[in-house]
Amino acid sequence: MMKRRLIALALLISGVAFAADPKGEPRLTATPKLGLVAGKPGGSYTLSLPAAPGSFNYYGITDNNAYTVLGNVFEGLVEYNLETYKMEPNLAQSWTVSDDGKTYTFKLRKGVKWHDGKEFTADDVVFTFTNIIFNTEARGNSAREFPAGTKFEKVDDYTVRMVMPFTAGAILQQLRVFMMPKHKLLKFSVEGGAKAADINGAWGTSSPLSEIVGTGPFKFSAYTPDQKVTLAKNTAYWKSDSFGNKLPYLDRLEYLIVKDTNAAVAQLKSGTLDALNITGAQFPDLKAAEVGGAPFKVIRAAALFGSPPHLAFNFDAKDADLARLFANDRFRQAVQPAVNRKRIIEDIFNGLAELPGTPVAPVSSWYYDTRSYMGSYNLKSANDALDQLGLRDTDGDGVRNFAGGKNLEFSLIAPNDNAFFPGHLIAPVIQADLKSIGLKANLQILSTSATFAKANAGDFEAAIYGFGNQPDPQLRKAIWQPGGDLHYWHSSLRPKAGQTISKANMKSWEKRIFDIFEEAAKIVDQGKRGALYDEWQLLQAKYLPVIMIAKPANIAAVSNKIGNFVYNLGPIPAYVTNHIIYNK
Repeated sequence: MMKRRLIALALLISGVAFAADPKGEPRLTATPKLGLVAGKPGGSYTLSLPAAPGSFNYYGITDNNAYTVLGNVFEGLVEYNLETYKMEPNLAQSWTVSDDGKTYTFKLRKGVKWHDGKEFTADDVVFTFTNIIFNTEARGNSAREFPAGTKFEKVDDYTVRMVMPFTAGAILQQLRVFMMPKHKLLKFSVEGGAKAADINGAWGTSSPLSEIVGTGPFKFSAYTPDQKVTLAKNTAYWKSDSFGNKLPYLDRLEYLIVKDTNAAVAQLKSGTLDALNITGAQFPDLKAAEVGGAPFKVIRAAALFGSPPHLAFNFDAKDADLARLFANDRFRQAVQPAVNRKRIIEDIFNGLAELPGTPVAPVSSWYYDTRSYMGSYNLKSANDALDQLGLRDTDGDGVRNFAGGKNLEFSLIAPNDNAFFPGHLIAPVIQADLKSIGLKANLQILSTSATFAKANAGDFEAAIYGFGNQPDPQLRKAIWQPGGDLHYWHSSLRPKAGQTISKANMKSWEKRIFDIFEEAAKIVDQGKRGALYDEWQLLQAKYLPVIMIAKPANIAAVSNKIGNFVYNLGPIPAYVTNHIIYNK
């Protein structure tokens, strides 16, 4: 009962929106839903990272710790209004669209400076797209998120033209990608005479910080390896608040590297950290502390961003018997009713989670409710289905056997430091569920970065993992479209360098999912796109490429000394609002 009373006390903090005034200058805009005030200049804001960034090159790595830091340093041509999630001008002050919808012309904002004082121009935009974003050798490229054959052309120093071979329904959302400085990265690019993959070697964590420049509200100041990243105020930043005060308000933004989640909570309580994303497991203790007078508040928000954590089986496992079994749709369908989601939601998330159904969050406008396909927790159903596959315990040791007598045994990797779902707590529950149906899972608890590295390299057998999310499914095609760069559970479908994805080895339902993403990319009518994404979610629910576990709420704790704290519908790297944070 106490847990429910505490949960009822949770608050929802509203968001922040930028709009353009008649002169084209972006202003911090108050609306009935936002409740923001003009902040005081100065002060600092201290946050945590569960691991050190692997690089300071946004496009040279797939690393959420790096993305979290770099979201303060770089910006895109456009950005979301965080209240309405409509696209608004950012580095591009305005744009026009041709009658056929294939050509966009962007007018860039004049006077924007890179952190080293050099002006941001059309050369930077064309360079970024041509040499980095469309470079398939760049580890963090976004080439497949844009129509193949899309080109960017310089019209003049402050005008850029984007020409596509066909219309694209989510193109403005895709244009949020960060712009990079040509004068700093040219030598790492094909245009500068380097190899395509050399871009990944730029801006490592040992690089001179003065070389790493963006246009964002904060710039690099110091880095102590494995301890702290310090960002300083960009005094030449181009945004102001509604009263004409220059942003950001803060002088300094710090990220402490705190690898232990309990240590992070302790640092929040001591005042070392000013804010912390927490899990449902940590919620009751911290909410009780708040009610008892602790100098912080605990809040929760509807969880739009962040795909539900899932259980994945490697269709390409090195063990041939496991690979054949894991790729069998009937096997994954048999495991589904053995996952005790109710226990996970109640015992691990303290009730602060919901049944997911699909990779799309239930609160999203794109969500198609397929939860009826999940059925209920039913060990008999799972056991019967596995029996029908001929998987029986032939030696009486409690573990089912393959036809030749080998135990049905595999490793299960999971992260121990994820800020949004405690994989190390979910894994033992899943392990026990699997044991109940005669499957032996040997746990390997790793860091989030190590879990992802093994999974994305195909070096795993089963995994518990989860991804971030976006307001439009098209922006997540790298994960959910077969053959995508992050489609890790069937990685053999990925094309080799210089090749395109082949559907030859896809299952029929995988082929249809592949086609859905290709078709939806070309459609502007949002209703027609929605129908396609409904079909995709239905196929996900029926064939279970991965088994969704539960969708946790987004919860955070923030110091009472922090003003304008924005906990939007779930933090993802590019949704950074630290430029309007201030010290009360």
